[in-house]
Amino acid sequence: MCFNSLFFLFFFMLINFFFLVYFIMNGLSVFFEWENVTFNSMSIVMSILLDWMSLLFMMFVSLISSVVIFYSKSYMNSELNLNRFIILVLMFVFSMVLLIISPNLISILLGWDGLGLISYCLVIYYQNLKSYNAGMLTALSNRIGDVMILMVICWVMNYGSWNYIFYFDFMKNDYVMFIISFMIIIAAMTKSAQIPFSSWLPAAMAAPTPVSALVHSSTLVTAGVYLLIRFNYLLIDMFFFKVLLFLSILTMFMSGISANYEFDLKKIIALSTLSQLGLMMSILSLGFPDIAFFHLLTHSMFKALLFMCAGVIIHMMNDIQDIRYMGGLSLYIPLTSLCLNISNLSLCGIPFLSGFYSKDLILEMVSFNSFNLMVFILFYLSTGLTVFYTFRLIMYVMINDFNLMMIYNLYDEDYIMLNSMFVLLFMSLLSGSFLSWFIFSYPYMIYLPFNLKLMVIYVSILGSILGFMVSNMSIYSLNKLLMSYNLSSFLCLMWFMPNLSTYGLSYIYLNFSQILFKNIDMGWSEIYSGKGIFNILKNYSVFYNVYQMNNFKIYLFSFILYFMILFIFFFI
Repeated sequence: MCFNSLFFLFFFMLINFFFLVYFIMNGLSVFFEWENVTFNSMSIVMSILLDWMSLLFMMFVSLISSVVIFYSKSYMNSELNLNRFIILVLMFVFSMVLLIISPNLISILLGWDGLGLISYCLVIYYQNLKSYNAGMLTALSNRIGDVMILMVICWVMNYGSWNYIFYFDFMKNDYVMFIISFMIIIAAMTKSAQIPFSSWLPAAMAAPTPVSALVHSSTLVTAGVYLLIRFNYLLIDMFFFKVLLFLSILTMFMSGISANYEFDLKKIIALSTLSQLGLMMSILSLGFPDIAFFHLLTHSMFKALLFMCAGVIIHMMNDIQDIRYMGGLSLYIPLTSLCLNISNLSLCGIPFLSGFYSKDLILEMVSFNSFNLMVFILFYLSTGLTVFYTFRLIMYVMINDFNLMMIYNLYDEDYIMLNSMFVLLFMSLLSGSFLSWFIFSYPYMIYLPFNLKLMVIYVSILGSILGFMVSNMSIYSLNKLLMSYNLSSFLCLMWFMPNLSTYGLSYIYLNFSQILFKNIDMGWSEIYSGKGIFNILKNYSVFYNVYQMNNFKIYLFSFILYFMILFIFFFI
């Protein structure tokens, strides 16, 4: 099952690649339409749009999923139901492909809902209480987006067809399109975990690591960004897009700060994913969908690699994810450390790795545009924070002392995992330049003042120095130096967002239902229905029992009286 899926996805990737080259060279875009049913002038059609964007994205998704399935062969080798896991992953990939190739809102909903449902099944794969809670948080957060897509389907009926791709130009200033675009933005924010829906992404780390590598790097979380890229022509002048810019920059900033306080290896990587999603959303809100797509693809490569390295390390550390137990791993597992370091540096945007091409372009376009100081400062602060937590992670995992146990056996000979990681390592090195030639048919020439051009390097150097310093001192001394306990706990706990989106929402309703249960179910209704009737019957029967046992004469007299009353009632 594993190798069949691997070969199928790999050949699917190659077919997509050849088609992509052919389509780009000839400037093609193909639209298939298959009509299922017509109802009053509304026709339900299955339509497929193949252009350079959908082919390129499908190519990347199928490459990452084939590598992840190969990796799972070794990572999940003690799993009894490996085939079930592989089938779930394949269903996930097919849902994503359906989402990518559909210009039709009905088929988008099928793919979108498939992603949400199967991601729930994958998050609760290890069946324990933490996984169930994380799965419910993930599923219910994504349900908001599903409901928004359903409402968009209802509104788009006004135009006579669900092929939204036709309505961008001539319906741009229509008030219905205003409502539709608002709902599309909300849907994309839930799927791509922007504030205030951010708390599900770190919680979803309860899933197995191959799932994290596939789902939370290249597929599920990027579905919202991809939807907004497709709807971009409609949204470009909207007020909501400015709100999205604000929220996505805040998401980037918040996740950068929280990652510096986190000690769970997978959660640090999840928060860095959240930060990069904020970066994609923000550059999309500025009106550069092609650059957002470029960053989406380069990011999916090095982030999948980062998760895979984390999985190898967690396996070797006896399933411990806390980075305080790790250290000095570069001495024992050099090849895994090589992959981890290169993907980390690519995440930072170190020149000529894949992340550099997209990230540097994004930051230069932000500098190039006339936005206010807050946008500019938060962008560069978030970039500095990315380098900050990356260097802190490298120090804790690679350089400091090993803290787990006296006797340990770290080995680097799991060739299935290593081979799958080397494929992504190759792509993490080369995909930036390869994509910049593919996507941009003309080069962006950006002229900036010298210091503004080097601002990225300034904040990166500052962030790396701070990361080095923080990893060498206890976090408590840093907190005493900088801030109070309340402020540091606020920054540490993702601005209290997990608490607000779980307990904060449910507290009022749970409290009300508890009062209702206590006073109505266990109170008045108990007195006047079940227990009350039972008490009345019991008391009467006790009374009659005492009556007939103790005074036989009165009992017989009442018996005769009873029959006399009956006789009078019925016969007179």
